[in-house]
Amino acid sequence: MHSLTQLKKIDRKIFVQYLWFVSVLGLIAILFASGCGSEKAYSRPELLYWSANNPYEQEVARAVVKEWNEKHPAMRVHHQPIPEGQSSEEVILAAIAGRTTPDIYSNAWPGDVEFYVRAKALINLDQFADCDSMLNARCAADVVAQSRSRDGKLYQMPWKTNPIMMMYNVKLFRQIGFDQAPATYSEFLAAAAKLRSELSCWMGIIDIRVLWWQRFFDFYPLYLAAGSGNTLISGDSVLFENASAVATVNFLQTVYRENYFPKQKMTATGDFFLLGKAATRFTGPWEITHAEKFKPKGFEYDFAPMPVPDNHSGPVYTYGDLKNIVIFSTCRQPRAAWEFVKFMVSRRNDLRLLETASQLPLRKSMLRDSLFADYFAKNPRMVDFAQQAEHVRGIDQSPVMKEVFDAISQEYEAAVVYAAKSPEAAVRDAAKRVRLILE
Repeated sequence: MHSLTQLKKIDRKIFVQYLWFVSVLGLIAILFASGCGSEKAYSRPELLYWSANNPYEQEVARAVVKEWNEKHPAMRVHHQPIPEGQSSEEVILAAIAGRTTPDIYSNAWPGDVEFYVRAKALINLDQFADCDSMLNARCAADVVAQSRSRDGKLYQMPWKTNPIMMMYNVKLFRQIGFDQAPATYSEFLAAAAKLRSELSCWMGIIDIRVLWWQRFFDFYPLYLAAGSGNTLISGDSVLFENASAVATVNFLQTVYRENYFPKQKMTATGDFFLLGKAATRFTGPWEITHAEKFKPKGFEYDFAPMPVPDNHSGPVYTYGDLKNIVIFSTCRQPRAAWEFVKFMVSRRNDLRLLETASQLPLRKSMLRDSLFADYFAKNPRMVDFAQQAEHVRGIDQSPVMKEVFDAISQEYEAAVVYAAKSPEAAVRDAAKRVRLILE
């Protein structure tokens, strides 16, 4: 347990890191403004739209923009992938500081949106009369609720999700007498014991680095699964100091203590899963393309929900890795930008996102929509993710979510990887650290 003096030191450390970040951000903004000033040298009227810079999303963006421009020559859209930087979030923050933001951005991480709102960098989408009707027709009610900011307003259009699920080696489980993937902790641990003793195989593999975003692939989806979708914080209150978090940490601590997961860092060691050395992996639908390209001949894999405590009931939730669309307050034609955003999330363009980028739009009832039937018939593995997409959670609306996940990651390392403290102590200490951050 941290003493009061230790907690104050942690608080001072966070403050010093914040000052350093602000200084660096200012420098980045100056460089961004001077180096990228020519990026907006396009003729008006025209909207500037930044997409993610991965090739599949660029292809989607180019097709959407081409079709829009053909139909709306009086209000054209200029597409540009987000400029290169250490991270897209860093580039956006620099653009906000330098007031060089695009009109529209389609790769906004919900964990950053509240920060942008505090900076008055986004426009409120509720100002458009058809916002509610369009949202309710496309998205489930809980998705809309998750997307609203602390002030109750909507600053982000729910767009896409990549649910985290358990990918598993079908043949390895069949060899130890499992016809399907383990669904509960006890089934998972029983399978792990048999894999180690009978096949000398790891049950799973997780990146153990203490990076805040790595918890999106272990603690957070397992915690959401255990707690029926309850998230980490609400406003300035900590929600995760509970039995679900303790059960999650205890489960992860057990798989390492029993040597079911390796503790080595997975750098230049090959793909343990595709090599048949690990039976499971917690991952998203992007893994399908990778597996199909690199899997050995005869390799069989499938996907299942995240494992849950034995007494769990109801649907299994997971982290949805949501990315949304925002309109920045620097936009000179907000109504035109809104019309383009609506066009981006139309049924036809949602299908385009699936077909081109293999990413799931946040559209309810896709599996019952005839427009998507042919796609899912040709891509049956995406059906599992489409079903899971109905039970996902994103990130809480807070300007300090990265710091929250960093605090959890520090305690995760101590309890899970090194077993230096009990699950109860780890959850308690993480909650204390997060309360300090939220003050």
